Amino acid sequence: MYKNKIIGVVVPAYNEELLIGRVIETMPSYVDKIVIVDDCSTDKTPAIVQPYVEAEPDRVILIRHKENQGVGGAIVTGYKWCRDQKVDATVVMAGDAQMDPGDLPALLEPVVSGEVDYSKGNRLISGEAWETMPRVRYLGNAMLSLLTKIASGYWNIADSQTGFTVANLKVLQTLDLDSIYKRYGMPNDMLVKLNVYNFRVCDVEVRPIYGIGEKSGIKPLRMIPKLAWQMWKFFLYRLVQKYVIRDFHPLVFFYLTGFLMFLGGLTFGLYLLGYRIFVGPVEATSTIMAVFLFITGMQSLFFAMWFDLDYNKVNYRR
Repeated sequence: MYKNKIIGVVVPAYNEELLIGRVIETMPSYVDKIVIVDDCSTDKTPAIVQPYVEAEPDRVILIRHKENQGVGGAIVTGYKWCRDQKVDATVVMAGDAQMDPGDLPALLEPVVSGEVDYSKGNRLISGEAWETMPRVRYLGNAMLSLLTKIASGYWNIADSQTGFTVANLKVLQTLDLDSIYKRYGMPNDMLVKLNVYNFRVCDVEVRPIYGIGEKSGIKPLRMIPKLAWQMWKFFLYRLVQKYVIRDFHPLVFFYLTGFLMFLGGLTFGLYLLGYRIFVGPVEATSTIMAVFLFITGMQSLFFAMWFDLDYNKVNYRR
């Protein structure tokens, strides 16, 4: 236990035979439950975990998926187990040992103390990540973090793709866990749904760990176009759920008019540019109209973002 609170750690694992043993062995003694969720691994991951289960059956739990559900699906399975067992604080740590157990107290403290409902690691605060993370991953992470700020409403939260998180029991009991996105966009969707329910979230500095034998098939820059579409859907979901259904806010009008005028001005401007290049001169009034729509739309979007940021200030802490 940690300060009289039951602590559970969910470890999603897919083909982690090289490092899963290290993850279990380095787990702090105050962790009460280590829930390993094997996501239909094709290597020796389950066989390596089994001796640990036999040695500490009350502490190490192995759950095996019959079909691969993605990292988000594995985390949700672990979340459900911890929710049903009334675990006070549920941590998520990867099965590839890229999360330092030494950072766990800093992540647990704001949740256990009741200051926030959900804490997440941030590898970018210190600047060390620029030196240790592969450049492509760093840039892809930064871009996805920007999109997540807009989609989730947590404007002061960064490093959205980190999976090192802590959620209290209320979070797991409130959210519809089955509706959470199961693949790479899971952390982003989680933040969106937390914001809809006004849960308090904070960033905690953690140490980035790379070059220890971990393998990743994720290509962040290739994932950005796909996730950008998902972010758009997450954003619309939050806008409707939070600012229309639960508590109407005029920023909806700013977002709506901003999008329409921005897209209208951009489309009209591109049309005029093509007409000027391939046909001939265009009317000055048409050009003025395109510029007016574009600039006014941008201003409306910025106002909407400012309203959104101000409305959500109480829901995050740095």
